[in-house]
Amino acid sequence: MGKFKKPRRSADEIGPASTAQAASSARAVTSGIVFNKEFGQHILKNPLVAQGIVDKAAIKATDTVLEIGPGTGNLTVKLLEQAKKVVACEVDPRLAAELQKRVMGTPIQKKLHLVMGDVLKADLPFFDVCVANMPYQISSPFVFKILLHRPLFRCAVLMFQREFAQRLVAKPGDALYCRLTVNTQLLAKVDHVMKVGRNNFRPPPKVESSVVRIEPRNPPPKVDFEEWDGLLRVVFVRKNKTLAAGFHSKSVLKLLEKNYRIVCAASDPPRAVPEGFSIKDLIDGVLVDNGFADKRAKQLDVDDFLQLLSCMNDAGVHFH
Repeated sequence: MGKFKKPRRSADEIGPASTAQAASSARAVTSGIVFNKEFGQHILKNPLVAQGIVDKAAIKATDTVLEIGPGTGNLTVKLLEQAKKVVACEVDPRLAAELQKRVMGTPIQKKLHLVMGDVLKADLPFFDVCVANMPYQISSPFVFKILLHRPLFRCAVLMFQREFAQRLVAKPGDALYCRLTVNTQLLAKVDHVMKVGRNNFRPPPKVESSVVRIEPRNPPPKVDFEEWDGLLRVVFVRKNKTLAAGFHSKSVLKLLEKNYRIVCAASDPPRAVPEGFSIKDLIDGVLVDNGFADKRAKQLDVDDFLQLLSCMNDAGVHFH
């Protein structure tokens, strides 16, 4: 599996003829291609939508852009017109070859750095902006891969299935508000940019799509993400139940008591666990004392969960 390499710098600028050349190449290279559903290949064919995505990314002439799943290059060509370099990751060698044909002999050819392989298994390079018509089956893991990537990028403008996009931008109380929502909004500001109908793709997918703009919070929140996500896993198992009910699950209590005893033993000096200790009573006390016992996960925002995690940690309750 190929890994990302640091993109080589180039100061090449695009000439007026390159767009026409690339468009002509596009008509030639896309004919006769059978798209692979296993890779979630739905090529964006509407140039107005592609341009809208690029415009929302506000790409600078000095930017390195990361594109995932460039396909035949309808979006890639527009990115190459504005960026200093485009690092495009493609898993399908057929489409990678077609993209190379499309830009061959044009002024934008030297600005394209094509990388073969699975982006989830590859090391990401430095990039300023990420723009992509995302293969839908890798949406969630890719979002967290880039949000945890360092150094921080400026923004990402990504196309997802409509429902997935709605989960990213949901508010407390919305039906689609979930663990994915809270995790994403902890790490980034997320905005819905545009709706994209299924007929803008070839072949048309079964569902509608949406474009979102993701801007990482800088500086990142000072929180142990593994522990944070552990808390959310507990409370979102039954998001409509009270937090007290969620924490009363036998499996949850068993895990949290085990963690509590480990923390006590690892303290310097080690702390003895009191005889007759009850993790349930400890957790109930934290929830009641801080006004969380009757709250529901579906009602709480990021700041509420940060407060809850802090209260739990202060009482010696951890979620690793």
